[in-house]
Amino acid sequence: MVSMRIGRLAGGKRKFLAVIDETPECDRAAAYASRRAKASGGGVVLLYVVEPGDFSHWLGVEAIMRAEAASEANARLARIAEDIREKVGIEPEIVTREGHVAEEILALIEADREIAILVLAAGLSNEGPGPLVTSIAGKPSAFPIPVTIVPGSLTDEEIEHLC
Repeated sequence: MVSMRIGRLAGGKRKFLAVIDETPECDRAAAYASRRAKASGGGVVLLYVVEPGDFSHWLGVEAIMRAEAASEANARLARIAEDIREKVGIEPEIVTREGHVAEEILALIEADREIAILVLAAGLSNEGPGPLVTSIAGKPSAFPIPVTIVPGSLTDEEIEHLC
């Protein structure tokens, strides 16, 4: 069970959490989350989770791969954050964690009690909506807050009209 959210009536600021990864559609989740945050006077949190590698027996290789993954995560987050600043005019919070995605999402939701809505984007490929969306499909209690799934095909203009 997750801690009670801190709502606006209690002096909190409703935050939208967008998960960022290497998929092309994750910027749609960030675009939607940031526009909804601005429209509602809330905030947006961008989370990038670096999955743990399986190179523990090669410590030198593991350290290099970990550093490269962190560098790629920071670069991706910086590009999306800059896009939000330019197009939406709000300052996103940026969080990078290492671990398993679902576990780190839950840990961040527990740590930041103002996060009230998780925003994910569905993939565009024929292989399905993406691993994170697929993992929560059919599991309504996968996350303790509402989850919004944004079609990955939406344009900025379409997202603007929805928000």
